[in-house]
Amino acid sequence: MKRSTKQLLLFVVFIAITSLTYSQGPGPCPDPPCDPPNPVGLPIDGGLVFLLSSGLVYAISKLRNK
Repeated sequence: MKRSTKQLLLFVVFIAITSLTYSQGPGPCPDPPCDPPNPVGLPIDGGLVFLLSSGLVYAISKLRNK
């Protein structure tokens, strides 16, 4: 099975973009007034509220069908 040149070029471009997006920033800051490190935990924001509300709507619709 022969791949076309466009498919191969598209594959290479996607691999290059992926490696650029996963690259890390510079190393440790050499000067003392550096930015504070990122927080360790995952912030709970509107995504959790959306997930819970959509689950509630789904549960209510399933209970009404019974």
